[in-house]
Amino acid sequence: MAHIRRPKLGQHFLSSAGYRRRIVEALDLQGDDLVIEIGPGRGAMTEPLAERVRQVVAVELDASLAEVLQRRFIGKNIEILSGDILQTDLAEVARRHRVEKCFVFGNLPYYITSPIVHHLMEFASTIRGMALLVQREVADRLTARPRSRAYGYLSVLAQFLSEPRLAFVVPPGAFAPPPKVQSALVDFRMRCKFPDWVRDDQACFLKFVKRCFAQKRKNLLNNLTATFARARVLEALAAHHLPPSARAEEMSIEQLAELWQALV
Repeated sequence: MAHIRRPKLGQHFLSSAGYRRRIVEALDLQGDDLVIEIGPGRGAMTEPLAERVRQVVAVELDASLAEVLQRRFIGKNIEILSGDILQTDLAEVARRHRVEKCFVFGNLPYYITSPIVHHLMEFASTIRGMALLVQREVADRLTARPRSRAYGYLSVLAQFLSEPRLAFVVPPGAFAPPPKVQSALVDFRMRCKFPDWVRDDQACFLKFVKRCFAQKRKNLLNNLTATFARARVLEALAAHHLPPSARAEEMSIEQLAELWQALV
């Protein structure tokens, strides 16, 4: 994956003890879990997580923060990895700790939420459960249903491989420095309800979905004729009782999968 430029110190640290407790209590954690924490920052959530599970592996991009955390948590059931979550192989981390599946938690920097979610979904079969603290607008996109303004590619990506649910909203005052927007905790139950013919070619299907949403002002016909012959797209739409004016944001994931099967 290409390296993504990041603004310096773009993270908002969760400073409210009350919300830290509320988040930990909301997580579906088990005593023998391996938790992979994304962006521990100053470690506000790291220790509360470690008190409830067997092992925490915290991945921190900022090398200076990672060094401080390594000294702070020495001798505890907490491992600090100094590195980029986008370059981290979650399956390898799980194998190293001798578990089949892990739980993922992260307070995600707003500017890079979508790439991180995409990376995590590549390891969906390794993740037992997941909870992400994200910007409220992103939470709405992750959980959006068809025919809503927020529904788009990120909605399909998340809902293809999991069942995301907005757990609760976290106000700006719970962070330091406080962001200008609300945040929300999104809980993901990792499960794929689609048949093998979709799961087995997941990358191809998601690439197709991205084409469908390429330009939201355009209908499916116009977005897909950049890849498929116009007559073929019209035929596939008609076969599924869809008008030429149909738009991607009107379609369920099941309908998108059926259209993809008809075209590839």
